[in-house]
Amino acid sequence: MTEYTPMMRQYLTIKANYQDAFLFFRLGDFYEMFFDDALKASQILEITLTGREGGGTEKIPMCGVPYHSASGYIETLIDKGYKVAICEQVEDPKTTKGMVKREVVQLISPGTVMDEKGLKEKENNYISALYSDGDARFGFAYCDLSTGELKATTLQAETNKLLNELTTLSAKELIVDSANQALLSNNLKEELGLTISLEESTALQADYQHLVDGEWGGVEQKAVAKLITYLAESQKRDLGHLQQAVHYETSHFMKMDYYSKRNLELSESNRGKGKQGTLLWLLDHTKTAMGGRLLKQWIDRPLIDKEIITQRQDDVAAFIRAFFERMDLVEHLKNVYDLERLAGRVAYGNVNARDLIQLRNSLYQIPKIKAILASIESDSLQTIADKLDPCEELMTILEQAIIDSPPISIREGGIIKDGYNEQLDTYRDASRNGKSWIAELESKEREITGIKSLKVGFNRVFGYYIEVTRANTHHLPEGRYERKQTLTNAERYITPELKEKEKLILEAEEKSVELEYQLFIEVREQVKSFIHRLQALAKLVSEIDCLQSFAEVSEKNHFIRPVLSETGKLSVKQGRHPVVERVMGAQSYVANDCQMDDDREILLITGPNMSGKSTYMRQVALTAICAQIGCFVPAEEATLPVFDQIFTRIGAADDLIAGQSTFMVEMLEARNAIVNATKDSLILFDEIGRGTATYDGMALAQAIIEYIHENVKAKTLFSTHYHELTVLDQELASLANIHVSAVEENGKVVFLHKIKEGPADKSYGIHVAQLAELPADLIKRASQILAELEAEKEQTTPQVEKTEEDIQLAMFQVEDIPAPKKADRDLRKEIAQLNLMQMTPMEAMNVLYKLQQKAM
Repeated sequence: MTEYTPMMRQYLTIKANYQDAFLFFRLGDFYEMFFDDALKASQILEITLTGREGGGTEKIPMCGVPYHSASGYIETLIDKGYKVAICEQVEDPKTTKGMVKREVVQLISPGTVMDEKGLKEKENNYISALYSDGDARFGFAYCDLSTGELKATTLQAETNKLLNELTTLSAKELIVDSANQALLSNNLKEELGLTISLEESTALQADYQHLVDGEWGGVEQKAVAKLITYLAESQKRDLGHLQQAVHYETSHFMKMDYYSKRNLELSESNRGKGKQGTLLWLLDHTKTAMGGRLLKQWIDRPLIDKEIITQRQDDVAAFIRAFFERMDLVEHLKNVYDLERLAGRVAYGNVNARDLIQLRNSLYQIPKIKAILASIESDSLQTIADKLDPCEELMTILEQAIIDSPPISIREGGIIKDGYNEQLDTYRDASRNGKSWIAELESKEREITGIKSLKVGFNRVFGYYIEVTRANTHHLPEGRYERKQTLTNAERYITPELKEKEKLILEAEEKSVELEYQLFIEVREQVKSFIHRLQALAKLVSEIDCLQSFAEVSEKNHFIRPVLSETGKLSVKQGRHPVVERVMGAQSYVANDCQMDDDREILLITGPNMSGKSTYMRQVALTAICAQIGCFVPAEEATLPVFDQIFTRIGAADDLIAGQSTFMVEMLEARNAIVNATKDSLILFDEIGRGTATYDGMALAQAIIEYIHENVKAKTLFSTHYHELTVLDQELASLANIHVSAVEENGKVVFLHKIKEGPADKSYGIHVAQLAELPADLIKRASQILAELEAEKEQTTPQVEKTEEDIQLAMFQVEDIPAPKKADRDLRKEIAQLNLMQMTPMEAMNVLYKLQQKAM
């Protein structure tokens, strides 16, 4: 490093500690980047790449951004998954001899964004940490730095368990130690948009020990320690807004893996990857940002505790009954700002006066909300009302201190109310009187000189001045003014009297601004003492907001309150897919029933493509999820069990995370359901086996159905195009056939989208191709091929009827047959009882496959 200049050596020394971040190095009014940082940043940010002499043999690549507009550039880098280390001058250059000292004052990463512009108001911004003890457990912790939420749990040491948590949280960053970094593949990081950060320490600093008071598992506590250590070291400021760490158990909520949530489009659509067209989009009638975030958490983690579910349903029912009170409540909720993030910014020290006015205006609403809830006939809502804390002392402080419309900057004055501080009032009086004198001076000088265009002005360089246009300078009395500055078309002058007043005014203004800043910091410190009360208040307001949202969407869309079954019965009358119905319109959507119980555990669904099989399956799952988050459901009547898990295999898609084919993903998802499901689970399988050869696929599909029927006994919706499987209802007591009906009119298929009992008789594949407007010649040729295949099928079917005795003799007439064993006799008996003449070739093949398995 000796070949570089002192400034570049300082840069390189600091950069050595932040190799995985762009170093924004403050030089004057710019943040500069050098070497590789400059090469990369110039491309990503589309800014000019230059070079500068730094003592080496060649010019050093350099680019920079103005410090006053740096936030936009930082946001761009963070959005792309990078980190930015902000390096500031920590000494005054005027008082320092030699090199100005510089330090990194904050490391900004995707999981530590605090700038309001970089956050989505209705989405949490989670950063997580993982700790492994080398045994069969992961300690997992997560935090939203903007709200202070902090939670932790223990997971089985399996990558898919970690994946499920990360996707449930939509975590932006994961902190690991170097030993566990290998657990995370590049595909995983890219698919999840996950930034990986390293932190080796698992020792919790004394200042944060109170956050994990109580009985905690060792791996969890170390995960929390790793997370807090990283936050403290990277942010280098007070983290007093972090809330007490909360232990949670994944088993206390309905489990859905990454694929199930994606298939059901709970909070992200498969097409646009946005909120539009999801269950969250449908249910989100929240009026506050924090209510929107809580709603997403509820959808991601449906309940399995009947008591809590019932309580939420009671509250929703009470809000539906109290229509006018709810309308008043909504108007007040609209005026509540994001209390959680306001509290976070207060603790962080980046709150401004406008934020505090938002906080004050939000607190104004709390007594009104409290009164509305108390007026509704609901013990639960009245209990919430009793818990609402208006923080009256804080409201008084803000009311007395901050003006109603303050500026954004907290360093330029104009923030504190008159009468709040006596010394500030004295400075302001001097400043205002002086400015009045200036205004009078202008009028007097115009009268004396007779120059109507004469004006008294001010700038930061020359202070106050008297300006006269060049054309009027000859009217000035001799010796009255002292020339100060010459402009192209005017002259500027001063007088001793003007300079005296200027000193008085500027000193008063400077001291006033400085005192206002100090007073604002004092107010902010006072607000800090209310942070935990504000966070508790925010939780209650968020819950109220979610419950009124459920009431609004239930009333608007004619949802009904479901009954929670104690026997495992599922009975939905005229059920609808809530999102599809919203998109299509209630008049166009065809509602359907669904009946399942212990004698009807598996529904085998047949019917043509595009007829609505997948929609029907999804609507059952979404109905269950709505019920278990406490919302009403889209049906005329509904009795539902409380499902512990939902598994899905819907749609064909390769797994980009693991680099696996569609069929492998299909088999892995099927295995996941079969191995982990219980009798209290819900399984949705859409056309399992279609990703491989026909016979392979059909054999696998049947084997899966049989295994679920005999071993798992979960409620299962299984759609298929293998019509040969419909005979299973004769062998499996708890399986029933249903189909989505369709009719042919004038050679074209018409989908009725209505579920009926029994199997479908046709698949209408060519008709669907016709609807897709494939070329007419192609459709005609496909019809010819189909006719030929069906004719061949008929020709291969035996036409001569034989007696059972003939069949048995033909199959088993062999010389010197030894006495059969019992298993062989049973097998012969089963074969003898087959009615081959009533079977299709495919059915016969299926039966033969089963017999072969028994004989092996």
